Amino acid sequence: MPAHHERRVLPYTQTQMFDLVAAIECYPEFLPWCVATRIVAREEKAVLADLVIGFKMVRESFTSRARFDRPARIDIEYLSGPLKHLRNQWQFRPLVAGGSEIDFFIDFEFRSRLMRGLMGAMFHEALRRMVGAFETRAHVVYGPVAAGSAPLAELSQKQV
Repeated sequence: MPAHHERRVLPYTQTQMFDLVAAIECYPEFLPWCVATRIVAREEKAVLADLVIGFKMVRESFTSRARFDRPARIDIEYLSGPLKHLRNQWQFRPLVAGGSEIDFFIDFEFRSRLMRGLMGAMFHEALRRMVGAFETRAHVVYGPVAAGSAPLAELSQKQV
C-alpha cells in the first residue's frame, strides 16, 4: 500500500495535540473504525496497546507500542496482528504565531489480500478522515478557536 503523509496547522498548543494523540484509550470515542482499545502496559515514555479496527463485517486487532518523546513526537511500533508492517509517526511543532504544526506519517500493509483490496480503494480518504477526527477531537476537548485567531487550516497534504 502507498504511504500517507499530512501536515496541518492547528490553533492548539504542541502539548495539547501531543496529549490528545497519546490518549490511546480514548480512540474508540472519536476515531473512525476504532472499535476498542486495551492498554496492556504503561510506562513513563511508552504504552503497549491492543486496538480493534472494524469496518462493516470485518474486525481485526493488532498490538503496538507507542513511544513518547513529549511533547514533540510519537512513534508507533507494530508488534503483532494482521499487518505485514506498520510505520507510524506523529510530530508536533510549536509555531511562533501560536498553535502548532502537526506532521502525520503512516505506511502499512495488510497480510490478507482481501483486506488489502478493501482498504486499497479508500486508503487515502480513510486516513484523511482519521487525521480530521483528531482535529475535531481537539475542538471538542480544548474548545473552539477564539475569535480573531487563525482558523483550523490544512497547511499541506500529500501522498507519498
